[in-house]
Formats: sequence, C-alpha cells, structure tokens
Amino acid sequence: MNEAHARVFAAIAAIPPGRVASYGAIAQRAGLPGRARLVGKLLGEVPEGMVLPWFRVLRSSGQIAFPPGSRAFREQSRLLRAEGIEVKNGRVPLSRFGLDADIDRALWGLGEG
Repeated sequence: MNEAHARVFAAIAAIPPGRVASYGAIAQRAGLPGRARLVGKLLGEVPEGMVLPWFRVLRSSGQIAFPPGSRAFREQSRLLRAEGIEVKNGRVPLSRFGLDADIDRALWGLGEG
C-alpha cells in the first residue's frame, strides 16, 4: 500500500463515533485535496483484515452514496442510526454530525437559535 492510500485509510479510521465526513473532506485530511473519487475507490478496495468505519463516509451533500433501497444503503443507514446519527431520506445533516460541526458552531453560531 502506498503512503497516500495509507493516509486515506488513517483519515477514515479517525472519524469518531457519532460523526460523519464527506469523501472530499477525507481526501483533504489525507493531504489529497480534490481526490474525493480516490477515497470512494479505496473504500471499495480496503485491504483484507483492515476494519474501517466506512459507513461514516458520505457525499458532500450528506447523502448516502449507495442507491436508495439497496442492501448497502440499508446497512449504512442502520449503522449510522446505531451511533445516534440522524438519517432522513438517505441524508445526514452535516451541520450537526459532520466532523467540523462543533468548530462551525463555535465560530459562527450555526445551529443555534
């Protein structure tokens, strides 16, 4: 595995329970800005024996990437809800559950009032 791929996997592994991140945010944190598609590709190629919280990675809109109603879509929704993450119509509100939600709230007061 090359270093860039290892950084992507490390960024995914670092998403804490109860939080989500977009493919693009993971690429950015791995030092690969603009490589969101690479993140998606790598999630489909996780090395044998590596356990990642894959279900915490979403589209930039907060939408689950799998087709609605598919087995993978239902599994991702179930795993997210099990961590207390709100999923409505296949979408998670990133303003509340995204990795940077607390920072945005602290800086800009988002989600208050």
